[in-house]
This record gives sequence, structure tokens and C-alpha cells, in this order.
Amino acid sequence: MESHQGMTIEEYQRRLALGQSQLADWWQACRTQIAIREAHIQAWEYLSDETPKLDLAMADHASLKGVPVGLKDLIETRDMPTSWGTGGYLSSAGSLVDAPLVTLLKRQGAVILGKTVTTELAYFQPSKTRNPHDLSRTPGGSSSGSAAAVAAGMVPLAFGTQTVGSIIRPASYCGVFGYKPTFGTVSFAGIKPFAPSMDTLGWFANNVDDICTTFSALTRSARIESRHDLLGVRVGICSLPTDAKLTAEVQQAVSQAQALMERRGASVAPLRLDAAFDALIEHQQAVLAYEAAQSLAGEYRQHAYEMGAKLVELLEQGMGLPYHRYVTAKRETERLRWLLSEVFVKEVDVILAASAPGAAPEGLESTGDPLFCRAWTLLGVPCLNLPLSHNERGLPVGVQFIGDRFRDDSLLSIARTLMAPRY
Repeated sequence: MESHQGMTIEEYQRRLALGQSQLADWWQACRTQIAIREAHIQAWEYLSDETPKLDLAMADHASLKGVPVGLKDLIETRDMPTSWGTGGYLSSAGSLVDAPLVTLLKRQGAVILGKTVTTELAYFQPSKTRNPHDLSRTPGGSSSGSAAAVAAGMVPLAFGTQTVGSIIRPASYCGVFGYKPTFGTVSFAGIKPFAPSMDTLGWFANNVDDICTTFSALTRSARIESRHDLLGVRVGICSLPTDAKLTAEVQQAVSQAQALMERRGASVAPLRLDAAFDALIEHQQAVLAYEAAQSLAGEYRQHAYEMGAKLVELLEQGMGLPYHRYVTAKRETERLRWLLSEVFVKEVDVILAASAPGAAPEGLESTGDPLFCRAWTLLGVPCLNLPLSHNERGLPVGVQFIGDRFRDDSLLSIARTLMAPRY
């Protein structure tokens, strides 16, 4: 069977159109890879046995024909069970309707391969999934299975969610591209809410071209084109919180990304944001606790004794959080969103920042620290993990590109240009 490793979605569509590939080819290649690697990595909660089928009426318009897709086990489907990472104390054999995301994917011809493992209700309780680069290390969370499945070549495209750092961090640890679009870009309906003002759908892929293709498919927007070069692109280096000391391996990753961008023609310099941005870390934690306590009130009442200790602690913290603290966090966040937009207009086109405090930590007792994602998630801006570096042990260390809200197309165009093979 022909290998599909390294093939982009657009290349596969061309091969289908020319009759050089069959609709089920990529699906079969993925199933073969799953048979080889899943027993060790444990990225899947449920696998579908259905072979790809395509509605011929959509064949000329679909851009994801025959592309196997993994769905985080928070995303509801009619024909697959959902357990929300709870180990069984919550489960559903199937929903009345597919989540809107699932419908959009099927309209584009995608094949739903199965449900990927999530941490418990998308919080910090570690899952069974292991990092494909080192089975003794975490893949990150909460979109553990989606990131690991893509990294292991078991699926070319997988969806996750981010409320704190659940796309960017596992993408960094697993060495794949992970994209969190502007908040609200793709409907979150049909997905278990955690903190609704931050919950964001995103996706993982092994190349930036597939990130871009998927964005265009889901938003019905024009193809994301790469630029001729990055001349005139202004890049500001800034990780939040600004007082967090970067480890040597993260500094190396940022420096390598800076050098690559400068070779492409971009101007790169440190970016100094208003000191108030550092307070977003605490604001994010307050919003997270307050909204989670409301979203999961029923689950807490019925299943608190079965929940992980970290989740119970957060929910009880949220129950005791004064409303005025929540409102203060929301008001200040809104003010800083507009201030950041002014920064994008006047000073930078993209921000370069750390994705995580380092490579995936040893052990499986933790999913790692989402510190460098908290502020950007609260602000609702688009974020893309770029797997450009490895540490001395060969483990991935990512960096993230951050753009202004609703300028996803610009951010992705810059990233596509950066990764273009012609350079």
C-alpha cells in the first residue's frame, strides 16, 4: 500500500481527481498505522469500522474528500459514543444530531475515523495517551489523543478544543502544527462546554498547508495563499507573562524561529506590552473557575465523588468566587483586547511567543503547564504552534504565532510563507 506520510490534503485531492488515488486509500493507510502504533500510544477512545463513502452530489465542491479525521471525545456524534474523558461515569451511546463541526466536515467529504482521547472533561487529569516521541512522557492535554494521533501518523487531521492551552501545548509536546482560531470562528455547539467565553475549537496537522486548507473548508473562505516573501512583515517577540524566565530549550526555539523569519525577510524585535497584560494570567484563572462551576454544576452534583481531585478543586473554587471578581476580569480583558488590536495596527503583524515551558515533561502524572497559553486564550486571538525546534534529547519544542482577532487569514498566510519549501 502506498504511503501517505508527508502528503498534504491538497495533494490528495489532486490525486483523487486524476484517478491516481482511491477514496479509501488514506483511510486504509491510517488504519494500518493505528494497528501498528495504537497499543503503545493509546490515542483513540473509539474507532469506526465504516469505510469511506462520499455523496457524489458534493464531489465537485468538497475540499476534504476521503480525508480521515479524528474528533476529540467531547464532540458529539450520532453514530459514535461520547464519554468526555470520564472513564465511564458519564457516557452517551450517540447524540440526537451531530455537532455542527461534524456536519461541516462530512459536507466537505471528510471521513470520521473515530474519537480521540481527552483528559477528564477537558481539564488536567492525565489521560491514558502517551507521547509518540517518548512513551514515558505526556502528550499534553487536554487534547491528548488528537495531538498524539497526528504525531504518530495515525490520522492526518484531528480536532481538539482549547480553554487554557489544550491545543497549543500538546501540539508543542508532540511536534505537530496546532491551530486555535479566533474565538467563535467555528461553532462550539454540540461540544461539552467548560468555560464558554474561552472554549474554542481547533485542529492538528503535520503541515501548515493542511491547517490552512481546513480553515478555508470550515469557514468557506478563499484559499490561504503564501506570500512571495516576508519582506515588510513585523514580528514582535513577547511571551506572557513577561516575567516568566524562559528555559534554555525554549529560548533556543524562539531564537531559531527568529532567525528563520529574518532569513525570509521579516523584521523581528522584542515587543513590550503594557504591564497590565501580565495580570491576564490571574484573570484567566478566575474566569475559568467561575464559568466551569456553572457549566459543570450538574456533573459536580451527581459525580463529584468520581471526579479527579484537580477538577473538583477548580469547581469548588469557582463556586466560591465572588461575582465582582469575575466581572473585573471580564472588563479588563475586553479593554486589553482593544489595546492589543492597536498594537497589531501600529507595531506588529504577528507575535512570536513560547508555546510551553519546555519539552514534554517526564512522567505521566501531569499534562504539563499551560502558563504561556492562558493570556492569549482569554484574549480570544488566533494562535498557531510551529514545530520548528528540538532539544538536545530530540524532543519537540514549539513556538507559537499569535495574530489579531479575526485576522486568521493574515496569520496563516505568514505561517504558510515561512514554511514554504521553495526557500
